Amino acid sequence: MAKSKTQFVCAECGATYPKWSGKCDTCGAWNSLSEEVAADDTPKGLGAKKGRKVTFVGLEGQEKSPPRRKTNIEEFDRVLGGGMVAGSAILVGGEPGIGKSTILLQAAAQLSKGGRVAYISGEEAVDQLRLRASRLHLEKNPVELAAATNVRDIVTTLDDDPPDVAIIDSIQTMFVDSLESAPGTVAQVRTSAQELIRLAKRKGFPVILVGHVTKEGQIAGPRVLEHMVDTVLYFEGDRSHQFRILRAVKNRFGATDEIGVFEMSDAGLSEVSNPSALFLSDRDQEVSGSAVFAGMEGTRPMLMEVQALVSPSTLATPRRAVVGWDSSRLAMVMAVIETRCGVAIGANDVYLNVAGGLRVTEPAADLAVAAALLSSLSGIAVPRGSLFFGEVGLSGEVRAVSHAEGRLKEAAKLGFTRAVVPKNRGKTKVAAKGITSNELGHIQELAQMFETEDGF
Repeated sequence: MAKSKTQFVCAECGATYPKWSGKCDTCGAWNSLSEEVAADDTPKGLGAKKGRKVTFVGLEGQEKSPPRRKTNIEEFDRVLGGGMVAGSAILVGGEPGIGKSTILLQAAAQLSKGGRVAYISGEEAVDQLRLRASRLHLEKNPVELAAATNVRDIVTTLDDDPPDVAIIDSIQTMFVDSLESAPGTVAQVRTSAQELIRLAKRKGFPVILVGHVTKEGQIAGPRVLEHMVDTVLYFEGDRSHQFRILRAVKNRFGATDEIGVFEMSDAGLSEVSNPSALFLSDRDQEVSGSAVFAGMEGTRPMLMEVQALVSPSTLATPRRAVVGWDSSRLAMVMAVIETRCGVAIGANDVYLNVAGGLRVTEPAADLAVAAALLSSLSGIAVPRGSLFFGEVGLSGEVRAVSHAEGRLKEAAKLGFTRAVVPKNRGKTKVAAKGITSNELGHIQELAQMFETEDGF
């Protein structure tokens, strides 16, 4: 009997090698090669046989596309761009135990009120799914459950009687019986996803795939999996916090910077319709080193608290601890404060935290971070009802940011009365009712506010 040939496949990019190596030469990933059984038949060329002619159509069609299918969970629909598009493929990833199966079971229960929903699990038995549904008080909803891992059986079942929505939990447990590799390998994940996506687009129903993540937080399996689907959602959150954030990183039918905020409780995940008020609910009123930042998450303005602690260091190399922000950005803001404002801050230990487990990526938080650092260093608290937003350049100038009006309106709804914002350089003045704007052109003006108690 001939010995079966093996090859080593990169889990990141799918490149194949005849022998194992510690590093993939194609994508540069380390320890990403895994052994798989090579197929007996190698792909051949097209040959002399001709294919079928492809018909081209115009951009504007006569038939209207069907409306989006809503889950009636507003935060979930917001991230999807208004609901699920017919025939779309959605990939949901997140750490183990973060709540992926919980939110999808809740979405399936809502969708089952207006159509047929098939929930196929490869990780849990039907009794386990029923136990979760009972805990969430969803057992009365007509969701169709099944426990299966063979893609051939799943495709045959859904092809004969297509549902309105199909949920596969998870894609790493599925396998195609024509491949000899184990479930979860690059070949199995890629082929299983391709078969399920092809069926969904042919039959016109949305399919939701749950994906495992690696220790780095990326979706496990080949990177091509994220290219195959229409939407990629990440479920984020710290287990020590009750908040969960559903973030879109790819969406062919909506914005890629939208987020949905949920709160974990005994009854499952509940929507947070006003996250600004929730993230600021535990904020102390008069404490130095705290500043409120008016940020934007997609189309939604969100207010969050930036906390800083500057303390004398006893070490040769002062500590820098950052949670929820970019540490390189913190180093840049500190250098600008020390160089342009003459404030000695680099010899101290600096700790920065964005309260509530949030993560800020936009440069508009520079001014709020600078205010928190200066407040902690001087011991002067930021007055109640004040907020900050603006980008700080290397020369110390405070630059304008987008959506200023939306940020101020959100702050006005929560009772804020003063905003420290970038100077309006020849543009239309942005204002909100009930808020007094203090415009800054240089970060030195911010440092002067913390020189005395009456600086504000």
